[in-house]
Amino acid sequence: MKKQYQGVVVPMVTPLTTKGAIDREGVARIMGQFAQNNISPLVLGTTGESASFSDQESFEMIEATVAAKEANQQVYAGVVSNLVEEQYRRGSQYLDHGVDAIVATLPAYYILSDDQMKRHFEGLADHLKGPLLMYNIKATTQMSIPLSVVEEMSHHPHIWGLKDSERDISRMHAAIDQYRGRPDFSFFCGWGAQSANSLRTGADGIVPSTGNIVPELYKALYAAALEGDEEKAVHYQELTDEVAKVYQGGRSLGASLAALKTLMHQKGWCQPYMKPPLTELSKGEMKKVVSEWNQLME
Repeated sequence: MKKQYQGVVVPMVTPLTTKGAIDREGVARIMGQFAQNNISPLVLGTTGESASFSDQESFEMIEATVAAKEANQQVYAGVVSNLVEEQYRRGSQYLDHGVDAIVATLPAYYILSDDQMKRHFEGLADHLKGPLLMYNIKATTQMSIPLSVVEEMSHHPHIWGLKDSERDISRMHAAIDQYRGRPDFSFFCGWGAQSANSLRTGADGIVPSTGNIVPELYKALYAAALEGDEEKAVHYQELTDEVAKVYQGGRSLGASLAALKTLMHQKGWCQPYMKPPLTELSKGEMKKVVSEWNQLME
């Protein structure tokens, strides 16, 4: 079933200059790599250090990404804030600046009831008057959006999908089963290690951070899944899992993002600089991750 939102959407890193500004040339290089592999970006998501950027910096990232967008790409923009009014404002302005859909998390400071979650997404969708995907990421919000809430919100005319990064296999399959036949609602698996499995069982798309460094492998994985070639899809899943281990293994989320940028720097796609409070890897750690990468690529 052809849906409005599907395919490989990579949560794009936010390239920075030595002075901490948005590196527009880096954005264009990464977008070019994505376009060659039929990949769309999710900018200002968790991998993009979204919570650390000001309004001005965020808009600069949006503008640079939209300017670099090619015909085979859609631009998804993350809205991550504990200020509800800020989510409303940023989401509306991002849509005005040319993004194709907003991907929003829950405000994360307070644990919300099911009813408060519904009210939040309903209010945001009413205000945006444009495409919105809910983003469930328990690792950062400390909350799981119940599938009953997702189902109720899925019938709102402006809510078009769910990006789910929670590592719960039964939840994943339940959501896929629920929305496989809905042309107006898409399920994106944000659990990289389940990319092939989720597509095999009916997910509409995948959102793997490892796609920042090996977009070609996810192009191949997705094509194999569409063709029903499970053996080939699993092969590419195993390859991408090995890549993920290089920059994620034994590291916190923040340190893994620094390692990811280090590897992308090795490819000449962006600089390794991070937005405070996150920091770059030490020289020793950089050397280690590059060495492990080179060994894997031999």
